[in-house]
Amino acid sequence: MALQQAGKDLPLVDDLRELFLHDRPMLDVRAPIEFKEGAFPCSTNLPLMDDVDRDLIGKRYKQLGQDEAIALGLERVSGDIKAGRVANWAEFVRQHPDGVLYCFRGGLRSRISQQWLFEQTGIRYPRVNGGYKAMRRFLLEQLENLPSDFRPFVLSGRTGSGKTRFLRNFEQQIDLEGVANHRGSAFGSQPTPQPSQISFENTLAIALLRKFYQVQAALLFEDESRMIGSVHLPETFFATLSNAPLVLMQVSDDERVEISYQEYVVDTSAAFTALLGDAQAGFAAFTAYLLGSLEKIQRRLGGVRYQQVRKLMQDALAIQAANGSTEAHYPWVRFILLDYYDPMYDYQIGKKQERLVFTGSPDEVREYLAGQGIC
Repeated sequence: MALQQAGKDLPLVDDLRELFLHDRPMLDVRAPIEFKEGAFPCSTNLPLMDDVDRDLIGKRYKQLGQDEAIALGLERVSGDIKAGRVANWAEFVRQHPDGVLYCFRGGLRSRISQQWLFEQTGIRYPRVNGGYKAMRRFLLEQLENLPSDFRPFVLSGRTGSGKTRFLRNFEQQIDLEGVANHRGSAFGSQPTPQPSQISFENTLAIALLRKFYQVQAALLFEDESRMIGSVHLPETFFATLSNAPLVLMQVSDDERVEISYQEYVVDTSAAFTALLGDAQAGFAAFTAYLLGSLEKIQRRLGGVRYQQVRKLMQDALAIQAANGSTEAHYPWVRFILLDYYDPMYDYQIGKKQERLVFTGSPDEVREYLAGQGIC
């Protein structure tokens, strides 16, 4: 069929490294379900086919072959539907003239999209050779190979020490919790969802790639378990961090309580309200977040301590609901830090003593890291 030749004379992009190093905008024409399973941070999903179309056309392909599947696709994506999708692509192209488009394998869907876009606008917008699959394979190779090219340091410290805030003062760092959209503890959930495992890996690989080409031999990471919320660090990468020199930052208990109160209570409560656009809905979501986070550690706390903390938390929430004050949250925050997290931290840091290369205050740690070439 003539349509099978679609896009063959239009530009192709083969340099995948350049796409990620320069943050090229990406027009993803895969179905929404594919995009949700895994995507890139610089990509926008404007599909050729929706999820229903993709399912129906896929079944037609298996039953009757490619020609019949194409015919069904042209039937379902035609008229106003086709015009609307091409218009969306054209708007993306106008906003991102330096971008590229792709489908899963760089095959018929992206060629058709590229051809229709050219017919309607005259723009020869490049598509990625090999599509999403080729880019995903490239990034997996980076995750496997790049960790050995860096000299990593791992920043440790008790929960609430402000390690993530401290980390962000450096250029030579990768914020794993930021990539995972999770603070890495039972109370670490964010108002917005975490990325899929595949999207997390893609974003991490791109971050490593950019640091490598910025000639940053030494890199700083926060001390994390393999799981950060619902996503996990790739095996090779986690093994590298597990053997890296450990720098321990010491912060007073009062400072830790203040930092945790600010993050868990003040910032998170405000974030839920901002996200939902309504104070009442935001408070309800914040309440569910706190009580749900506490429930996750119920078994480890034990029945008596769990009920004790839950009562403190419910009392604080009642006061907040009544007059907006959040200071009543301090007692449960202190309890969780000192009675729950600290004993676990003591156990874990005890197993890492052979890796410990420096211990000090934030200022002392900053000075030590500067001496290691991390700025």
